[in-house]
Amino acid sequence: MSTPRTLTPTRRGLLAAGGALGLGALLTACGGGGSSDPSGDSGKGGAWSFKDDRGQVAKTPHTPKRIVAFTGTAAALHDFGVECTGVFGPTLLKDGRPDPQAGDLDVAKLTVLGNTWGEFNVEKYAALRPDLLITNMFEPDALWYVPDDSRKKILALAPGVGLTASRVPLTEPIKRYAELAASLGADLRAKKVVDAKARFEAAAERLRKAAKGNPVKVMAASGSPDLFYVSNPAVNADLMYYRQLGVDLVVPRKLDQGGYFESLSWENAGTYEADVILLDSRTSALQPKDLAAKPTWAKLPAVQAGQVTPWLSEPRFSYAGCAPLLETLADAVEKAKKTS
Repeated sequence: MSTPRTLTPTRRGLLAAGGALGLGALLTACGGGGSSDPSGDSGKGGAWSFKDDRGQVAKTPHTPKRIVAFTGTAAALHDFGVECTGVFGPTLLKDGRPDPQAGDLDVAKLTVLGNTWGEFNVEKYAALRPDLLITNMFEPDALWYVPDDSRKKILALAPGVGLTASRVPLTEPIKRYAELAASLGADLRAKKVVDAKARFEAAAERLRKAAKGNPVKVMAASGSPDLFYVSNPAVNADLMYYRQLGVDLVVPRKLDQGGYFESLSWENAGTYEADVILLDSRTSALQPKDLAAKPTWAKLPAVQAGQVTPWLSEPRFSYAGCAPLLETLADAVEKAKKTS
């Protein structure tokens, strides 16, 4: 996707991926409601259920094992100790390396159903005989990267779980992912998980102290060829949490539909003053080397001061995934100098 993740109309208007020849037969073979095989790799024990953030309860006869998820979701679940069978969303870069959103996933072992915005191979999904589909929700009932026009076919194959990823502070999605992972069999007392949580909490305290000791102005932004997007800390989960920790974040005044950001022409890129720029580091956004030729970018005080730091604007909601983000911002705030 070439525009920020915060572009609400685009979120809800994913391209078609369904309607493939032979899908009906695959739906029939899969039973339309998760695995038809109650034994083997479908899990053991009694019935499983989980109430998601739409208020809907996903139910399966046994604990799901063949789980398919948005890439960042699968990466978060992996951090808690739950493995997925397939993924959809940014998974592989053009050179074959894992996308940053894949986290610590071994993508070579996963079936990739779609790698870019609007891609979701429904036939391949059906062939996996999925037990459960999981993804984020940036808007109510909008399942992230699940195309609207094939959504019914996709959700007929297995129950779906959607977890809120915006308008709540970062700790809330992490908590919900931990709850979901535990329901799927993860041990939240495992050393890996406990250590990651301790690192997260230490990083949060470090950021709190940095923000108090060096109260610089921080702007979260994303660049495209034509527009400079300034993100709203009242909506983005990570920014909401940074703000709670005391980080002084720029609040854009003229928000686009959905309230996620203000889009500025490059001529107006200097509308807001900032000492530090958190720059969207996703592959869909322009990076400093791409922006160097834009005169208004080069004139921004934070750019001139060399105070631009990467911002993974779609975090994976786990302690292991978010601790490094807190550490990176803390490091930037600690070192930053006032530019005016």
